[in-house]
Amino acid sequence: MVSFSFKVISHAAVPRALEKAERYRLLNEPEQAESICRDILVAEPGHQEALVVLLLALADQLGTRHVRDVGSAEEALEKLTDPYQRTYYAGIIRERWARSLIHKDDPGGQAYTWLIDAMACYESAQALAPIGNDDAVLRWNACARVIEREQLKEPAHDHYGHGD
Repeated sequence: MVSFSFKVISHAAVPRALEKAERYRLLNEPEQAESICRDILVAEPGHQEALVVLLLALADQLGTRHVRDVGSAEEALEKLTDPYQRTYYAGIIRERWARSLIHKDDPGGQAYTWLIDAMACYESAQALAPIGNDDAVLRWNACARVIEREQLKEPAHDHYGHGD
């Protein structure tokens, strides 16, 4: 396996790099956005905006061959310092994972549980939200609509608490 020593961007380049990362996410190129955010975080560890874009880029890739579980997105989440953002983006991760499960026909019937977890995060985030910020309400409603549209049900559990 080849190993590289990555080049470090300058502090002055961080704002422009962040704009590029956001643009790549909007262009549906989350791998490129992820790479740029990782470069920003080398130059400025703990950069909160870069962590959010990184988390979103990883969430965009959930269920793909590059991001098979929520672990890498959760690692970025843990570095966020704002309680509202940590709670809100925890919901985003759970919602996106549920949607990836639905896209794969949810073989284990877990999308419902992940969406309910996301909705709980959004309820907690709403309590922490600044006045006029109803993003968590919008996301909660979107999850409820997915559950209704997909006719998702709570997974059945046997008497040991395991799914069928």
